Amino acid sequence: MKTKFLITLLAIGLLSNSTFANTTNAKDPEKDRVLIYVLKNILGRFHYVKKDLNDDFSEHVYNSFIDGLDPSKRYFTQEDLKEFSQYKYLIDDQLRQSNIDFYKLVYGRFLEKMKGAKNTYRTLLANPFDYKKKEFIDVDYDKVPYAKNKEALKEHWRKQLKLSVLSRIEDAENQQAEKLKKDKDFAKKSFSEMEKEARAEVLKNMDDLYLRIEELENSDWYSTFLNSVVSGFDPHTSYMSPRIKSRFDQDMSGKLEGIGARLQKKGIYTHIVELISGGPAWKQGELEAGDIILKVAQGDGEPLDIVGMRLDDAITFIKGKKGTEVRLTVKKKIDGSIKVIPIIRDIVELEETFVKSSTVEKDGKKYGIINLPKFYIDFNDTDRRDAAKDMEKEIARLKKEGVEGLIVDLRDNGGGSLKTAIEIGGLFIDKGPIVQVKYRGEDPLVKNDTDPKIQWNGPLVVMVNELSASASEIFAAAMQDYKRGVIIGGKQTYGKGTVQNIVPINRFYADYPDDLGVIKMTIQKFYRINGGSTQIEGVYSDISLPSRYSYMDFGERDLDGALAWDKVPQAKYNTTNSYSNFGDVVYNSKQRVMNNIKFQKINEYAKWLRKKQDENTYALSYDMFKKESKKRVDEGKKFKDVFKFESNLTFESPKYELDLFKKDTVLEEKRVAWHKNLKKDIYMNEALNVLSELKMSTNHIAVKH
Repeated sequence: MKTKFLITLLAIGLLSNSTFANTTNAKDPEKDRVLIYVLKNILGRFHYVKKDLNDDFSEHVYNSFIDGLDPSKRYFTQEDLKEFSQYKYLIDDQLRQSNIDFYKLVYGRFLEKMKGAKNTYRTLLANPFDYKKKEFIDVDYDKVPYAKNKEALKEHWRKQLKLSVLSRIEDAENQQAEKLKKDKDFAKKSFSEMEKEARAEVLKNMDDLYLRIEELENSDWYSTFLNSVVSGFDPHTSYMSPRIKSRFDQDMSGKLEGIGARLQKKGIYTHIVELISGGPAWKQGELEAGDIILKVAQGDGEPLDIVGMRLDDAITFIKGKKGTEVRLTVKKKIDGSIKVIPIIRDIVELEETFVKSSTVEKDGKKYGIINLPKFYIDFNDTDRRDAAKDMEKEIARLKKEGVEGLIVDLRDNGGGSLKTAIEIGGLFIDKGPIVQVKYRGEDPLVKNDTDPKIQWNGPLVVMVNELSASASEIFAAAMQDYKRGVIIGGKQTYGKGTVQNIVPINRFYADYPDDLGVIKMTIQKFYRINGGSTQIEGVYSDISLPSRYSYMDFGERDLDGALAWDKVPQAKYNTTNSYSNFGDVVYNSKQRVMNNIKFQKINEYAKWLRKKQDENTYALSYDMFKKESKKRVDEGKKFKDVFKFESNLTFESPKYELDLFKKDTVLEEKRVAWHKNLKKDIYMNEALNVLSELKMSTNHIAVKH
C-alpha cells in the first residue's frame, strides 16, 4: 500500500499556496537536488495524478512563476518576456538536470526592476497628476498585456498610482461633505490640499509595502518558484517551509505555544493588535493592544532588539515552549513609557477555531445551534480536544437543555481533518459508510463509522454556503445521502474533493542538518457513499438560498488545473428514513424563499455583483471618475439594506457557559455579538423554519447493515 511511504495525516482543509518560505537557497546544489527529488520521486510516485514533465508542464511553471513575482505587471516588459521565453518549453528539461537558469534569469531581472520601482513611484508622486486628461485604466491584470518597454511601464505605474490618488481624494471629499452636514462651520479644504494629502497617503502606503518586500530574501522568492513547479500537479499541492508548516499545525489544532497575542508590523515596529482571551499575556495583565515591542529576552538572557526585524522572525523569538519565560521590552501605548514585561509562555487555545453552541426558542420549542468553524485536530497529540470530541460533548450539553432539533452550521468552514469528519458523521447514524477514498490506480476504500452509538437522533438541518469545503462537504454529503438531515444554503458547496498528505522532505534526506519543510500533496480523491465525487460539483443543497456568491465565478471549478469530476461504485448503505415529511418541508421552504421579498432582493443583488465583477475599467479624469463612482454608488444604494433583517427570536448561550463568563468577560462579549448576528441572520431564520417543521418518521433506523 502506498500509504506506508507517507505519514498518516490527511489534511483536507482549504489552504492557500504560500509564496513565501524561508527555506531553499537556490545557490545550494544540495537543496537543488531536493527539488528534483520531490518532483521525480515523491510527486511522481505518490501524487493522485501521474504528470508528465513535458512542454505543457514547463509552460505552466513559466507562467505561474512570472505571475507570482509580478501579478500587477509592474516590473516586467514585453522585452523581458521575449528574453524569458527562451526557457518557456525547456524548464522541464532543466529540472531533470538540476538546472535553474530560468529561475536565475527571471529572479535577477526582478531584483533589478524592484530597485528601480521605488524611484519610479516616488518621482511620479512628487507632483500632482493631470486630473483633466481623458484616459482610462484596465485593472484586469490577467488580460492586460505587459508594457512594451520601460517608457510604457512607467506609464502603467502612473495610471495605477493616479487611480489610487483619485480614490483617496474622493474619500476625502465624501468625509468632508459628511462633516459639513453636522457642522456648518467646518473648515473645508481645497481640492489641491486634499490632492496633496492623498498623494502623501499613497506614498506612505507604497513605502510601507516596499519595506515589507525588502525584508524578503532570496530563499523566499525561490519558494515562489518551487510552488510554481509543484502546483503544476494540481492547485492544492504546495511546498510548505518550516514556518508555514508551523502555521498550518496551529490552524489545524486551534492552539499554539507562546504568549497569546496577535502581532502586526507597522513600519519598523512590531505592534500588539489583540490579546487572546485566556492566554498568558491576558492573564499577566500588563501587555495591552497598541503596545510596541522593542526588545525580546529569553528569561534572564540578553535582550534582542527586534526594531526593523521582519515580523515572522520577531515571532520566532516571542513564541516558545510552555513554561519558559520571555521578557518583552515594551513601549506603552497609553503614555509612551518603556517597560519590561515578563510572561511565562503556555499553550494558547484559539477560541474562534472551536465549536460553539446556542439555544433558541421558536413556537414554544427549544432548538440547538452548533457552529463548527473547521474540522480541527491536534495531530501531534490526539488525546487533546478535536472537532469530533467537542461536537459529541456539545450535543450532550444541548440534549440536557431539552432541545428538540439541531442545526449544524458549516458556513465558511473550509474543512480540516478527514478523521473528525467521519467521526462527526457517525454521531448522527448508527454505523455505516461515511465517505469513500481512492488512490491513483486503485479501487476506492470505504471509510466507515464503526461506533453504533447515535449521539443525536432528532431533527437535523445542516447549513452550508459556497465556502463550505472539503471535510464540510463529506459530512453534508453523508447526511444528504442517508437522508438524515436537510442541507440548506448556497446552490452548491465549494467542490474540493481531494485529500492532501503532508510529507516531510527530510524523510528522504535524513542527514541534512536543516529542516527542509514539507510537501503538501494531493494523494486521494474522495467520493460520496452514493458514488459521486464532490470534486468540482460540491454538494447541491436540498434548499438553495440566494447569496452574494450565487452568480460569481467561484469555487474549485474556477481553479486552473483542478482535477476532474468522476464517480465510483456506490457503497452499501441504507437510508435512515428519518422524516415522514421531508419532501413537504423542502417544498414549503422553497415556496417561502421564492415569495420572500428579502430573498428576491438578495438574488437581484447577486446578479448586480456578477455584472460588477466584469467591470474592470476606470476613468482617470477626475470628473469622469466621480461620475462613474456616483453611478456605482447610486446603483448600490438600492441594495444598501439587502441583508438588513431582524427576527423576533432570542439566542442564548448554553447554561454551562454562564459560569465561564464570570471569569472571562471577553468570551461573554464575543457570545453576545454572535447572538446579535444570529438574530439578524435571514439564513438562520429560514433554517429554523425548516427545523421546526421536520417530523421524525416512526420507522427511522439511522443504521446500515
